[in-house]
Amino acid sequence: MIADAVATRTWYAPAKVNLALHVTGRRDDGYHLIETLAVFTRFGDRIDIAPAESDGFSVSGPYADAVPRDASNLALTARDALRRAVGGVAAPPVEIRLEKNLPVASGIGGGSSDAAAVLRGLVETWGLALGEADQARLAATLGADVPMCLKARPLIARGIGEQLSAVPEFSALGLVLVNPGRAVLTSDVFRALAKRDNEGLPPLPSRIEFHGLRDWLERTRNDLEVAARTIEPSIGKALTALERAGAGFVRMSGSGATCFGLFESGNMAKRAALDIRRRNPDWFVAATRSMT
Repeated sequence: MIADAVATRTWYAPAKVNLALHVTGRRDDGYHLIETLAVFTRFGDRIDIAPAESDGFSVSGPYADAVPRDASNLALTARDALRRAVGGVAAPPVEIRLEKNLPVASGIGGGSSDAAAVLRGLVETWGLALGEADQARLAATLGADVPMCLKARPLIARGIGEQLSAVPEFSALGLVLVNPGRAVLTSDVFRALAKRDNEGLPPLPSRIEFHGLRDWLERTRNDLEVAARTIEPSIGKALTALERAGAGFVRMSGSGATCFGLFESGNMAKRAALDIRRRNPDWFVAATRSMT
C-alpha cells in the first residue's frame, strides 16, 4: 500500500536503438565483445516510484502480460541490488509501477532500460549520495546493456558494453520502430553467429546529420542480423515494410526482432508508421525521435 500517493514520481525508460553493432571478439568467459553506436528514443516504458509501507510491483500497458512479476524481472533486480549496496535502513519500502510500452525480448533494451530507470529513480527517492560512477558500476552487475541505458544519450559502447563514449552534438533522428510480434532470445542469436572476430566501427563523421550519418551507416553492419533472420524470418518482412514506407535507411536493432527506419523528418516518420500499421495491424509500430 502506498504511504503517500502525492510523493509518486515518474522516470522514463527509453528504447535503445543500435544504429550499428559490430561483434569484434569473444572473451574466455563467453561474453562477446562489441562496438555499437546507440541512440535512445523519446518513446519507451514508464516507471512510477512512491514510498510505501511494504515493497510492491505492478505492471500495466500493452505488453504487461509478457512481463514477469518475480525476482527474474530486471527492474526488481535493480531495486534489490541497490538496496544491498547502500543498506536496508537507507532504502525503505517502495511501490514500483511499470507501464510496459515496449515489446519484450525485442532488441531495443526494454528490460535494461527499465532497470536503469529504477536505479535513477531510487537514488533520488531514497536521497542517496551515489554518483554517476558508482551507479555505473552497479549497473554493470545487472547486465551488459544497463550501463548504456543509464546514460540514455547518443554513445559508442565497446567491450561487453561497459566502455562508453558520449557522442556530442548528435542531431535528433526521425525513427520508426517496427517489431513483427516475435520475441528473439539474445543468447540464441549469439549462439548462431558464424563469425565473431569482425572489424570494429569506422570513425564517425565530423558532423552528424541525416545524410552524413546515413552514408556512414552504409559502411557499417549489425553483425547479429543474419543469425537473427535465420531464427526469425519475419525480421525480413519488417525491414521490407520500412523500405516500402520510404525510410532512408533500415536495419535491425540489437539482437532483434525490432527493426528501425531513419526518416528525414518527424512528419515523414509519422506518415510511414501509419502506413505500416494499417498494413500490419498486429505489429508493434512506433514513430519517434532520438534524444540528443
